[in-house]
Amino acid sequence: MSLVFPHTFVPWFRLVAPHIHAYRGKTFVVGLTGEAIAAGKLNAFVQDLAILHAIGIKIVLAHGFRPQVTEQLAAKGQTSRYSHGMRITDAVALDCAQEAAGQLRFEIEAAFSQGLPNTPMANATVRVISGNFLVARPVGIVDGVDYMHSGVVRRVDGAAIRRAIDSGAMVLLSPFGFSPTGEAFNLTMEDVATATAVALQADKLLFMTEVPGIRERQDDPESAIDTELSLAEARRLMIALPRPERPTDTGFYLQHCVRACEGGVERSHILPFSVDGALLMEVFTHDGIGTMVVDEKLESLREATADDVGGILQLIEPFERDGTMVRRDRHEIERDIANYTLIEHDGVIFGCAALYPYPEARTGEMLALTVSPQSQSQGDGERILKRIEQRARAAGLDSIFVLTTRTMHWFIKRGFAVVDPGWLPEARQRKYNWDRRSQVLVKKLN
Repeated sequence: MSLVFPHTFVPWFRLVAPHIHAYRGKTFVVGLTGEAIAAGKLNAFVQDLAILHAIGIKIVLAHGFRPQVTEQLAAKGQTSRYSHGMRITDAVALDCAQEAAGQLRFEIEAAFSQGLPNTPMANATVRVISGNFLVARPVGIVDGVDYMHSGVVRRVDGAAIRRAIDSGAMVLLSPFGFSPTGEAFNLTMEDVATATAVALQADKLLFMTEVPGIRERQDDPESAIDTELSLAEARRLMIALPRPERPTDTGFYLQHCVRACEGGVERSHILPFSVDGALLMEVFTHDGIGTMVVDEKLESLREATADDVGGILQLIEPFERDGTMVRRDRHEIERDIANYTLIEHDGVIFGCAALYPYPEARTGEMLALTVSPQSQSQGDGERILKRIEQRARAAGLDSIFVLTTRTMHWFIKRGFAVVDPGWLPEARQRKYNWDRRSQVLVKKLN
């Protein structure tokens, strides 16, 4: 029997409690690749999904079956054929897809029916409902290629799915759709999950994939994972990337995240199935583990321009007046405007911060972090901090630091540590105001 240590378990459980409260009653659509099932990840994934279900999250699960169909074809002496990243489904491939889908549905339902003592599934009651929720149409002939029985989602019966998940059941969708004439079409899991998330206006769309997420630098396969992309950033990246053909191509899942956010899903995620518990880590930890694409709607997180100087001055002036911030004149802000990041809503600036690099010390100072009183406690400060961290990493910096007299605890909660002023780069030490006695806090970026 394993030991539970209160000094670690209790703080951890309290830490995740806000996420449990926030997600109860929310709707998640989860896309599970066939590769994850082939890699033996199904049971652990089902256990994690059952935990989400138990805390009141409404779940729709769409599964894929690429490797399983390929295996069925190989058993019949056939090979898989693809074009533009999509399977060409002839009559034999359609039979193989139907066989694979039936087998996987059986395995998934069996996994959710487990209830052995001393396992995460003990006392779990997860009712799984499947059905003809998807209307499909043929892909047709594209660039001279006849995709035959391959299709795309035409319509999702969102009302029927909503009734099922509202009753406490979990809906399982196989990548098959049917035409009004009863013809079956082989779909992709990504299309099914995305169309369903949009139809339900789901709170999250999560893909469990072969890739760890989106790298911060596309030319460096070892660079860190970009944990958050705005919809605008994701669109720009898609334009810059070559057309994705394989699931391991950067844009393969990203294109579906963009489509979902454009359709009204606020957050879409790309997670690695190779990491045990990736789903739980993404949902219940602040930074997550994969990449999240966020639809910022009317809000815009962007770098400042000369036109924003007046708005920044208006935002920070009350904090300068009460002594929370050091006063900065207009000339200084105009001169350094490229260093500023801001959040605006309907053209009004609600938050800002600036990054001043010290390249010789591989660090940078974040200053003027300000959020309007009307927008506080909504996460804007954290979003600005995350963007400043991204800018610092892109500049090759290893850390960022702040000087503060009143907000030390806010920064400590977000990974900063207090250091002696002697830690500061030499150039910054010369400007340190000993009379103000500001605390120096540093956050490592590795």
